[in-house]
Amino acid sequence: MAEKVGQSFVQPTPSGKEELGKIEVAAEVIEVVAGIAVNEVEGIAATRGNIATGVVERFGKKVHNKGIKSGVTETGEISIDVFCSVKYGFAIPKVAKEVQTQIRQAIFNMSALETAEVNVHITGIHFEKDEVAVQE
Repeated sequence: MAEKVGQSFVQPTPSGKEELGKIEVAAEVIEVVAGIAVNEVEGIAATRGNIATGVVERFGKKVHNKGIKSGVTETGEISIDVFCSVKYGFAIPKVAKEVQTQIRQAIFNMSALETAEVNVHITGIHFEKDEVAVQE
């Protein structure tokens, strides 16, 4: 079985500060930050996970990086892919643009890392289930 190689991003030293060593931010941390940012956007119904995240959530643990994949571009910058569904009635381009903005801002605020690209993949539309009262 292939082992997943740990990926991390090197954080720049703040300007005006002396460098005391290297600061690395794990890819999972970037994914959690992005996941929390996505869930704060109005119009997002859910992010897409896999079977494992579904099982974990059934046991009561919140998975913040569900539906988020991070990577590195050819130039060494951060690339984020978000897989999510939108609530019915919201404009998809507007919601997707807000997701991109929120993720870029959250990652920069928490890690001082710039993202090269934030790709939003809309995987579905979520319809609100209306409760219909049955009269006898």
